[in-house]
This record gives sequence, C-alpha cells and structure tokens, in this order.
Amino acid sequence: MTGDTLLSVHNGSMTAPETAQTDYFGLTIPFMHFLGLVPEHIEQGYARTTLPWRQDLTNSRGDVHGGTLMSVLDFTLSAAARGCADGKEGMATIDMNTSFLSPGTGDLTIEARCLRRGASIAFCEGDVRRADGELVARATATFKIIRRRPGSD
Repeated sequence: MTGDTLLSVHNGSMTAPETAQTDYFGLTIPFMHFLGLVPEHIEQGYARTTLPWRQDLTNSRGDVHGGTLMSVLDFTLSAAARGCADGKEGMATIDMNTSFLSPGTGDLTIEARCLRRGASIAFCEGDVRRADGELVARATATFKIIRRRPGSD
C-alpha cells in the first residue's frame, strides 16, 4: 500500500477502499487487482499481461519481489492454459517451478504458452521480461483443469 492510501476497518480487519475490479480474461481475481496486473491479450494457448512497477511490490533492493513475480506468472500461465475468457473453466496449480535470472526493475511483461493440454491437465511455460527485453524469470507449471457447471461455486 502506498503511504497516502487510507485504510478502513471492517469486521476488525484493516482493508483498502474498494475499487472497481479488473476483468482478468473473464474472471474477477482480487489479488491480481491488488498487485496491479494488467491483462493484455489471450488466445488459444497464449496469454500476455503486464505489471507496472510500484515501490510497494519491491524487496529490500528495490527490485520486484520474487513472490510477486511468481504470483503474476501463476495467473498468466493459467490463463494460457484456459486460452479464452469464457469463464467456464478454472485452473488449479499442481506444480510450478520458477527460475529467477535477473532483477525485476521497471515495468514488466509476462508472456505464457500452453505446451500441452489434455482432458484434465495442462502444461505451460512463461517468461517475465523487463522493458529492455532482459529475461527476469522463467517458469513452468502444471494445472488441473476444473470444469465449472452452471450453479456451482
């Protein structure tokens, strides 16, 4: 949170003021909204998002925190596995492996590809890059495909 953001207390918990939620390729994901992730493009087997740099997303060195990078990679890879914005499927992360290759400085672009998708499992890979094209992190992930039925949660 930035220093000039006012917090409110709701049921004993401090919360940020509510803002309009972002459409994340057909889904509402409050945590991605909180991080400021921007959904840019989705198509069959591919998704691209951007993460504008913010000081409150950094580590002690001023680089984007590794946990933030893993979170946005997880979402973008799962979006590539879904491949569309119809909201009929969800993804549950089974496994994710992330390699950090250089500091995440400035605005970042996350691109993900679905390598193989079966009836119940999808395998994806993706990259985080700085504006100058430098590779910041690379991840692979396996997702369980969850088919949503009308009236289910």
